[in-house]
Amino acid sequence: MYLKVPIILLAMVEGSLLLFVPYLSAAIMYQGHNFDAVTKTGSLLPTALLFAVIAFASLVAVGLYSTRQRVGLAGIFVRVSAAVVNAAAVSALVYYFVPVLRVDRSVLLGMAAIAVPLCFLVRVLFERVVEEDLFKRRVAVYGAGNRCRSLVELRRRSDTRGFKIVGYMPVEGDQVIAPADQVVARPPDLYQWAMENSIDEIVMAMDDRRRGFPMHELLECRLAGIEVLELPSFLERETGKVRLDVLNPSWIIFGEGFRASPTQQFLERAFDVVASLGLLIVAVPFMVLAVVGIKLEEGFSAPVFYRQRRVGFRGRVFDVLKFRSMRLDAEKFGAQYAVENDPRVTRVGGFMRKTRIDELPQLLNVLRGEMSFVGPRPERPEFVGELEQRIPYYRERHTVKPGITGWAQLCYPYGSSERDTIEKLQYDLYYVKNRSLLFDLAILVQTVEVVIWRKGAR
Repeated sequence: MYLKVPIILLAMVEGSLLLFVPYLSAAIMYQGHNFDAVTKTGSLLPTALLFAVIAFASLVAVGLYSTRQRVGLAGIFVRVSAAVVNAAAVSALVYYFVPVLRVDRSVLLGMAAIAVPLCFLVRVLFERVVEEDLFKRRVAVYGAGNRCRSLVELRRRSDTRGFKIVGYMPVEGDQVIAPADQVVARPPDLYQWAMENSIDEIVMAMDDRRRGFPMHELLECRLAGIEVLELPSFLERETGKVRLDVLNPSWIIFGEGFRASPTQQFLERAFDVVASLGLLIVAVPFMVLAVVGIKLEEGFSAPVFYRQRRVGFRGRVFDVLKFRSMRLDAEKFGAQYAVENDPRVTRVGGFMRKTRIDELPQLLNVLRGEMSFVGPRPERPEFVGELEQRIPYYRERHTVKPGITGWAQLCYPYGSSERDTIEKLQYDLYYVKNRSLLFDLAILVQTVEVVIWRKGAR
């Protein structure tokens, strides 16, 4: 999991401002006189810190720290408002149960009223500043042929906002496909050229490394502090996925990641068990309503749960549990992908799919150890065998437990075509390579955005 410099700076600025907001609200309400006395502790710091942490987590949850956020200013304002209102409500609840942290209602309302425009203003300024070259790494690409095609074809603003390509250097054997205005002649001294052009990174994208690989020059650059990266590693960092079109087995075998220590596995399992039990307690009312809704729509004899065979960890097949959201005869013609506006989905089922309530029974799969909270979505055996034959590295997604939510679900909308499967596989491989408990927590928090704004539901 890579954190980009602009996002880190935004988090530091916004976190500091959120910590300052309770002080500003108290100063306004009490006209600057002894506003630390508004709490029973005699200090506003614990109260302010709690509000800042909750507000920051809420901003993360609505996707405002995602590099793939593509909403306009109106969308940003809505998300900021929702996050701050949620933070104020949760803070009020905590203050109620911990009276020593409590502040007057007027101060709490003032905190929300100040935080919304303040965070929105920071976001507007950030959007302007981040487009400047100030925080972008200056990158030279060694190679200008077919291998760098995936780099040339990057179109999404979120994928290119962290770097600026100074030039592509054609080498012997390249069939140049890089933009003509970005092609630079191979300098006689690569190190000297890199220093003169303030190069931060050199990306290796040669079509044929057997022809004039600049070993000594790259070593000189590396020892001078200029980062030298393989093309797959660079694309992985910038796009948040492992690009299959530039991938080779040696990069997986010898590169970092794609491993988990026994300690990490124990912590992940402990987190799954504790979180599943906690969430089940919270989810019971929603699960009862789902049962009642299914029975009312389809009759009291209609089955509530739907069991479906899925492929899990190391290729083991298990039964995934869901609330039934389709008609009983939904697969009378055999297994098939769900499609947009699928006519097989019932009215209650459509609502459950959009709100993800149909996924709640999978908490039992997590408790049984068949699934994890976070991981690639499990696929049906009928499709897996065929996909493994047609798509390279598809088998590798089964080296971790499947999850209720995952990195691919955050980054790519629901899809049922082979192209969609390839795109989601690239995100799944990124997760497999970089997974950690911290990454899992970040995905879980950001899943809130998927549920609230109904992304990818069918």
